[in-house]
Amino acid sequence: MARVSENWERLVRATLTREQLRNAGPGHGRTASGIAGAVPPSLAQTTNIDLILQAADEIQAEDPNVARILCEQAYTMAQNLDPSSDGRGVLQFKTGLMSVIKQKLAKKDGARIDRNRDIENLWEFYQRYKQRHRVDDIQREEQRLQESGTFSSTLDELRLRASEMKKVVATLRALVDVMESLSGDADPGGVGGLIKEELRKIKSSSTTLTGELTPYNIVPLEAPSLTNPIRIFPEVKGAISSIRYTEQFPRLPSGFKVSGQRDADMFDLLEYVFGFQKDNVRNQRENVVLMIANAQCRLGMPTGTDPKIDEKAINEVFLKVLDNYIRWCRYLRMRLAWNSLEAINRDRKLFLVSLYFLIWGEAANVRFLPECLCYIFHHMAKELDAILDHGEAYPASSCTATDGSVKFLEQIICPIYEIQAAEADRNNNGKAAHSAWRNYDDFNEYFWSRACFELGWPMKKDSPFLRKPKGRRRTGKSSFVEHRTFLHLFRSFHRLWIFLALMLQALTIIAFKDGDLDLDTLKTVLSIGPSFAIMNFVKSILDVLLTFGAYSTARGMAVSRLIIRFFWGGLTSTAITYLYLKVLQERNSRNADNSFYFRIYILVLGVYAGLRLFLALLLKFPACHTLSDMSDQSFFQFFKWIYQERYFVGRGLYEKMSDYCRYVIFWLVIFGCKFTFAYFLQIRPLVSPTRIIRHLHINDYSWHDLISKNNNNVLTIVSLWAPVVAIYLMDIHIWYTLMSAIVGGVIGARARLGEIRSIQMLHKRFESFPGAFVKNLASPQAKRLPISGQSSQDSQDTNKLNAAMFAPVWNEIIISLREEDFISNREMDLLSIPSNTGSLRLVQWPLFLLSSKILMAIDLALDCKDTQTDLWGRICKDEYMAYAVQECYYSIEKILYSIIVDHEGRLWVERIFREINASISEGSLVITLSLKKLPLALSRFTALTGLLIRNDPELAKGAAKAVYEVYDVVTHDLVSSDLREALDTWNIVARARDEGRLFSRIRWPDDPEIKELVKRLHLLLTVKDSAANVPKNLEARRRLQFFTNSLFMKMPSAKPVSETLPFCVFTPYYSETVLYSTSELQKENEDGISILFYLQKIFPDEWDNFLERIGRGASTGDDELQKNSSDTLELRFWASYRGQTLARTVRGMMYYRRALMLQSFLESRSLGVDNYSPNSFITSQGYELSRESRAQADLKFTYVVSCQIYGQQKQRKAPEAADIALLLQRNEALRVAFIHADESTTEGKTTKVFYSKLVKADINGKDQEIYSIKLPGDPKLGEGKPENQNHAIIFTRGDAVQTIDMNQDNYLEEAMKMRNLLEEFHANHGLRPPTILGVREHVFTGSVSSLAWFMSNQETSFVTLGQRVLATPLKVRMHYGHPDVFDRIFHITRGGISKASRVINISEDIYSGFNSTLRLGNITHHEYIQVGKGRDVGLNQIALFEGKVAGGNGEQVLSRDVYRLGQLFDFFRMLSFFYTTVGFYVCTMMTVLTVYIFLYGRAYLAFSGLDERISREARILGNTALDAALNAQFLVQIGVFTAVPMIMGFILELGLLKAIFSFITMQLQLCSVFFTFSLGTRTHYFGRTILHGGAKYRATGRGFVVRHIKFAENYRLYSRSHFVKALEIALLLIVYIAYGYAQGGAVTYILITLSSWFLVISWLFAPYIFNPSGFEWQKTVEDFDDWTSWLLYRGGVGVKGDNSWESWWDEEQMHIQTMRGRILETILSLRFFVFQYGVVYKLHLTGKDTSLAVYGFSWVVLVVVVLIFKIFTYSPKKSADFQLVMRFSQGVAAISLVAAVCLVVAFTNLTIPDLFASILAFIPTGWAMLSLAITWRRIVWSLGLWDSVREFARMYDAGMGMIIFVPIALLSWFPFISTFQSRLLFNQAFSRGLEISLILAGNKANVEA
Repeated sequence: MARVSENWERLVRATLTREQLRNAGPGHGRTASGIAGAVPPSLAQTTNIDLILQAADEIQAEDPNVARILCEQAYTMAQNLDPSSDGRGVLQFKTGLMSVIKQKLAKKDGARIDRNRDIENLWEFYQRYKQRHRVDDIQREEQRLQESGTFSSTLDELRLRASEMKKVVATLRALVDVMESLSGDADPGGVGGLIKEELRKIKSSSTTLTGELTPYNIVPLEAPSLTNPIRIFPEVKGAISSIRYTEQFPRLPSGFKVSGQRDADMFDLLEYVFGFQKDNVRNQRENVVLMIANAQCRLGMPTGTDPKIDEKAINEVFLKVLDNYIRWCRYLRMRLAWNSLEAINRDRKLFLVSLYFLIWGEAANVRFLPECLCYIFHHMAKELDAILDHGEAYPASSCTATDGSVKFLEQIICPIYEIQAAEADRNNNGKAAHSAWRNYDDFNEYFWSRACFELGWPMKKDSPFLRKPKGRRRTGKSSFVEHRTFLHLFRSFHRLWIFLALMLQALTIIAFKDGDLDLDTLKTVLSIGPSFAIMNFVKSILDVLLTFGAYSTARGMAVSRLIIRFFWGGLTSTAITYLYLKVLQERNSRNADNSFYFRIYILVLGVYAGLRLFLALLLKFPACHTLSDMSDQSFFQFFKWIYQERYFVGRGLYEKMSDYCRYVIFWLVIFGCKFTFAYFLQIRPLVSPTRIIRHLHINDYSWHDLISKNNNNVLTIVSLWAPVVAIYLMDIHIWYTLMSAIVGGVIGARARLGEIRSIQMLHKRFESFPGAFVKNLASPQAKRLPISGQSSQDSQDTNKLNAAMFAPVWNEIIISLREEDFISNREMDLLSIPSNTGSLRLVQWPLFLLSSKILMAIDLALDCKDTQTDLWGRICKDEYMAYAVQECYYSIEKILYSIIVDHEGRLWVERIFREINASISEGSLVITLSLKKLPLALSRFTALTGLLIRNDPELAKGAAKAVYEVYDVVTHDLVSSDLREALDTWNIVARARDEGRLFSRIRWPDDPEIKELVKRLHLLLTVKDSAANVPKNLEARRRLQFFTNSLFMKMPSAKPVSETLPFCVFTPYYSETVLYSTSELQKENEDGISILFYLQKIFPDEWDNFLERIGRGASTGDDELQKNSSDTLELRFWASYRGQTLARTVRGMMYYRRALMLQSFLESRSLGVDNYSPNSFITSQGYELSRESRAQADLKFTYVVSCQIYGQQKQRKAPEAADIALLLQRNEALRVAFIHADESTTEGKTTKVFYSKLVKADINGKDQEIYSIKLPGDPKLGEGKPENQNHAIIFTRGDAVQTIDMNQDNYLEEAMKMRNLLEEFHANHGLRPPTILGVREHVFTGSVSSLAWFMSNQETSFVTLGQRVLATPLKVRMHYGHPDVFDRIFHITRGGISKASRVINISEDIYSGFNSTLRLGNITHHEYIQVGKGRDVGLNQIALFEGKVAGGNGEQVLSRDVYRLGQLFDFFRMLSFFYTTVGFYVCTMMTVLTVYIFLYGRAYLAFSGLDERISREARILGNTALDAALNAQFLVQIGVFTAVPMIMGFILELGLLKAIFSFITMQLQLCSVFFTFSLGTRTHYFGRTILHGGAKYRATGRGFVVRHIKFAENYRLYSRSHFVKALEIALLLIVYIAYGYAQGGAVTYILITLSSWFLVISWLFAPYIFNPSGFEWQKTVEDFDDWTSWLLYRGGVGVKGDNSWESWWDEEQMHIQTMRGRILETILSLRFFVFQYGVVYKLHLTGKDTSLAVYGFSWVVLVVVVLIFKIFTYSPKKSADFQLVMRFSQGVAAISLVAAVCLVVAFTNLTIPDLFASILAFIPTGWAMLSLAITWRRIVWSLGLWDSVREFARMYDAGMGMIIFVPIALLSWFPFISTFQSRLLFNQAFSRGLEISLILAGNKANVEA
């Protein structure tokens, strides 16, 4: 037993050591935590054991005995807290801790320990520790500094002190806690008394130790902090005092304890009255304080010792927070909770704001119901009002439980949450129909009518709202039911479809009338009247049908409206149709004067159209909207209500008149193009063929005709018109795309995008950057800062001032590029700008502009044979050469003056420069100086500067000698002979020279300005190579080009940081990669390629820069880096910053804080005093250490990452948890929110209790819990991501929140512009202020592979040009899950930043845009700022992503948001909305359907024999129209119209030549194949979602795709979405080529079917073309083995589809769930029977026989074939007793089959082609039977045929697989195909590296062999 214990202790010690080593990597501020890092959560939550053990670690080296005392005390506390070690990890922890204590005892070398003296030892050590660290002195000094309001004066000292002080305080706190625990046993007269006195002193002191260690988020409200000056900001002081408790408030009971060391405030009263949770109160207290402080900042800084907040600031906060509540009350015509704004004082306003936030902060899932929160607030505000009027505070009755406890969560939120959870359970994990359960919207819309007040207060538990669903009985929906049907497309956008139908009808009539516009034509055209009325009636019918499921609970008014509209629609359509029939009768009658009915019809139609037009104008036309709102006439209101339903949302969806006109003109141009094209190229060419076909009399059909006889060949006409009509319906999207590309290009050009698009342009325009920077990015405060006392009188001084303000920001950007390894050290030096704060009047530009310019100027001077003016003119042609020459001249003068100390030497310098200046002014420089000697003179200066830059004063003698040599050359060589003589005979200098005093010593430069000048002059004189290509890195170039270009774009001016809108960045995270581990980086795939190798090859220059940064040579191997833990960590970060990791996102977003700190530092805000120091220099040195700058940044910026399962990851010690902890340590402003689940047992029942927690890193790098807020239950009731956002949004701060996905990045230079972007919230953007600011994205994954490049270009085109047009002029931009900035208060009071109902809100992000628009928000788009974004880079990832988005759009079709926007937008805005959301997918689907319609039409004509007959007789089949239709379809199919905006974007931002080159490159890399393939993906998932549902979040994986995807994996993913459909189209094409008739033969056939064949090949082979190593022979062989084993492996319980064909096959059928789905699937499957029916009549065997018997006989043959197949596949396992019989039967059957075929071929007309034709016929029939069997699975199962069906299906999949596999295998035989594919797929660098690695892998294999 002893050995077991020993082994266990050894294991624990080893584990702890490994933990220490893992956590102790230098460079990230974490101390080795030892056993302190292993404290279980159950102990850490309630005690400070971890703090005590951390202190023991800290003082181990100093006093091991005291460390041992602390460890023993920690063990005692753990034992007392959990004596039986029940908690998770407690037993292991105790064992480990005991092991550590034993080690400490062992180190005493056997000496006996006297534990009686422990308390004395501890007291003595405490005293020593305090004295050594001067704790009392430091506290007094810091208190004095804090009171005076100045921190930065002692910057460096305080910076060191702050971190040290925190650690010292933490150790002291642990010592005090242990002393307090042990003091009970100490002598009261001795040490015990001293300890008690010390404890009393600590508790009474205002600067206590606890204050420093009390957890806080941003503002230390619970206790003052000496290290954080944020509390002494006047605005924060004022905000804290504004919520302080006053005498006017009700008295709190004497027993009420105020938490922390602070005064009571409003929140304490609210906590007592309503029973809010303590941490919720703490959280919202800080939220409200920051909100008030920031509102005050924008109005002006409060002054005085007790600053006060303006009434205006409080009003602004009050009205913004409660705006939705006020609107809700007005909508329901309810009285507000207060009488009027003037009647309530500022305290009441703050009480109400605080109450709202406390309700919201604890509402959990109820936050998705904003109007429910309004209802709760309404009643609680009334309760609060009554309590505030009372003298004493008392608990509110609504929140008081039966046992007397006051708990808001349990009494108010839990009942609502429970009903939400009960309904969520009914959705069967997203599989149930949407109509079967109430979602979040249904719950919320209950509060959109006054009936909600029947719920009562406190809420009645038996009300219908809180009634739980029972059994299969449905709880009624609110007013909208999301039935799964395509009919929603017509219902939501009926105006569009009616318009298109009526235009088609009118244009067709005009075409058939041969374009004659007479009265007869007019009468016929007026048939659109009945069409319009009938289609509107259909819409009313759909409204009635699709509201089924909501009638029991819908509002009476809504149901009445449906019924009235239904009867009105029926009546009008009947009346108008009747009248029109009478008009037709009139027209056909002989009486010429008979036009009575025509007049009535015109009158009725005119009145009807006029009424609708009038209502449309009134409700949709901006100018009339105010009029319609003003009218209170009940008659008028009734018509308005009938025309448009009234909801709480969507009222007043109109725009400014100018905006309205813009988008109307946009659509009118599109309509003009579309209908001109439609008339002349689609409709008119079909008129003549249609007439001919109608009058053809055809009786001899090739098949047994059932429907075509005696109906004027209707089916033929349909097959002719159908593809044209399909294209007519979708080609509006083509015109929209073209128009948006043109408009987007023009808007982009006007916005000055792409002005600087090359490094040469950047060089050329650099001069203008400082001025543009100061104009746009420098705040007024920064502009007031002077430089070295200079005045800014002339333009030279202004330029100098601008350059000085630009320099620190530019240099910081360059430093950030160096830190990110985009540039080298040399490039950093060349790109940096001198500070320009010195006395040199000239602007000093970066060296990359001036390098080698001096040498070029000297060459010009040497060649000069003209005057000085000519020479200077030649130099000035290159302005930077002129700058270099001037700077060089002035620098030499200044340097010589500063270093020469002897009087004579200074006189000489003065005279030389006086003479040169005089000759320059006289224009005689070429005479005064001998220009030929310039190189000699400069060589002497170079020698001098070379010595001076070495920074070694011992070289002063050598420098003096160098100065003398300069003097010698200048005097005797450079100047003219006359001047030389004068200088030589100058007595005073000559005497000094002769005596050896001249330049005998110099003053070594010690002034920073002179040092900078010397270094710069030396580089100017020595850098010979041009810096025209600096920086070399393309990403660095792109970023600098975009930043400098954006300086000239229109943006709001920057406000000072103190006045900037505060904002928060918010990132949801689940379990993606945080940071690549070393093993992940080195793990090789089957080709021997690791991620690290891949990155080194793709980013070779960045790898070299990385090695340079960490001080390693370029040849350093990966193994060498592993030896140093610091380098290993840096390597992990370097790789992670190039992937799509959380680390990259966090680094990028923390640039916001860095930018704010820099900007705040440059503005030099002095705390408490609003003025600026007159002698301050502009410098950024030390800005990251300035406490004011850090505090100011924290006041304005927070970053919350919502790591949903971080708690679970920590519990199971997942590497992600350790990596997140590392990010917390490296970023002090980072906060992590997560959901924590605790198990609690009550009365034998174990229940889970959930908490929302927020943590940050403490001083020891451990997680410090800031807030823990209990939730009513599991928060994940809906979709994961929005629920994750919702639980954590309560921890965000500020007026704005930027939603950032986990695959995004940011850049320091872009973060500098965030202040400007936030000002857009106050800019004029139309009728309403913006609520979402759209931001441009840069897709950074484009360099990974050709697919990534396509995806990147497609995405970039959408997020730039596409969204630019959506925002202006169309006004329909939504939120697309990109880096948009939300108006935080607007959205959190209106349901949050996303919607979360299961499945329907799968594309959760776009719903926030819908919600914002419906609630009268305004969404804009801004392109002067950009954020990085990663995209999927492999075909499978892209397909999954496309599938997810398409499925999401399928769900959007069914949603109420899309319905309401489709109904409530005016006609033109509705068009924009449709074609940019679900319409895009509808048109995509129509593109594919066109191919089906065309080919099935051709198959009908071919099988029936009509095409040949018609072609013979009519000679024409409307080919012009068909060509136009098919060409349009083909161009859409291959992505030409997707590419048009892309090309326009290229032209705008890269230039015309580069755009053409990029487009050609994309085509050569087969982008058309990719776009055609994507078309199939979108069509499949969009269609299937609407038909069957099944939309789900698909994890795409964001890694680097360098691995080869197995054939079987691709087959599984694409079989049903692409392969089956492609083979069906291929069959149709074969039918067409075999039996069709094409006039013009093969050429016509090829031209007409080219697009279809391209589609087939793309859909079948794209996954293999774009598969790395897809055509490598070895891989092909392995893939075939893998595929066959997968195909033949039988499934079973628990076997996944990845491993077995059977399991996969079962999974593929899961989407067919409902009876409606089965019926639809059955109807769709029937099309496959056409093949057999058509082919059997075309066989030589059947001849001319067209009787039905022939078709019947084909079925007999099919049954025989099936039976034979059954015999061959009969399983011997089931026939063990008669295996011989079975084998004999199979043999006989095989011989009989061969004999029968031979006999039939020999003795009948059956030919070999007939056999192939029969296969062609039977394959589709078999597939149809399979599809039907799967659809009606239960019936087939009950008949016992399921096993046979499965075997048939396996055979089909095997056949399809072989069709695809054979071409791949054939191509794999040729090695060059694989090489070509690598070049096609990857960029040059990687494809070369890939080839090298394969060669090396081959060598390695040989060696091993």
